[in-house]
This record gives sequence, C-alpha cells and structure tokens, in this order.
Amino acid sequence: MIQRQQTLWLILSAAFAALTFKFPFYEGTRLNDAKMIEAASLDSGDNFFLLILAAATIVVSLITIFQYKNRSLQLKLAIVGLLLSLGLIAVYFKYVQAFNSGSMALWCLFTFGTAAGFIMAIRGIRNDQRLVKSLDKLR
Repeated sequence: MIQRQQTLWLILSAAFAALTFKFPFYEGTRLNDAKMIEAASLDSGDNFFLLILAAATIVVSLITIFQYKNRSLQLKLAIVGLLLSLGLIAVYFKYVQAFNSGSMALWCLFTFGTAAGFIMAIRGIRNDQRLVKSLDKLR
C-alpha cells in the first residue's frame, strides 16, 4: 500500500489540506463590524464553509488511500477529492474579495499543492490500471 506512488501523493494532499488550517491563504486589511480597517488573514478555520471543505478534502484523501484494492473506486474518490480541493480554492477566492487590500501569502501553495497531489494520484491510479490490463493481456 505505502509503496505505491499514489498513496504518497494522497498522504501529501491530506497533509497540505491539514496545513491550511494553520497557515493563511491571504493576508491583508478589511473593514470590521465597527467600520474600522483591521489587519486580517484568511485560512481554513476562518469560515464554516472553508472548514467543511478542507475537512472533507482531508477525509476523502485518507479514505482514498485505503481503497488500494479497488482501483476504480479509488480513482472516483480521487476525482471527488480533486473537485473538493478545486472548490476550496474557488471559495478562498470568493472570500478574498471581502478584503480591501492585501496579497496572497506564501502558504497558499499548500492549497494549490492539495489539488496537485490529487492530480498526481489520479495519474498513478490510471497507470496502475493500465499495467493490470496489460498483464491480463499476457495471460
């Protein structure tokens, strides 16, 4: 299980998604409730919807790791994880619009790394499927 490359990519995706709770995606200034400008940062714990999407990405990634005997289900779950991580990126950009000024933090790479890990895992699962099909032809 651990020696397969897609398992390593899925572990990396889960780790990156977990790190989005600690490190900010965006840092800048925004208006608070008293109409005062304050310094703020945006991470996965700042909003309920971001929290749910990031947690779901972690859970899907971990479940996908243990589906190594059923490659078709593993592929479907990896695609769902990719869609969740892309949805997380889209929601981040939606909440960035609430800021007056600022810039993306260096740590936003963790969020993009989550999606990249899922893409690489999907490639690994497809390569395994092709290998099994080619071995079945040799019998």
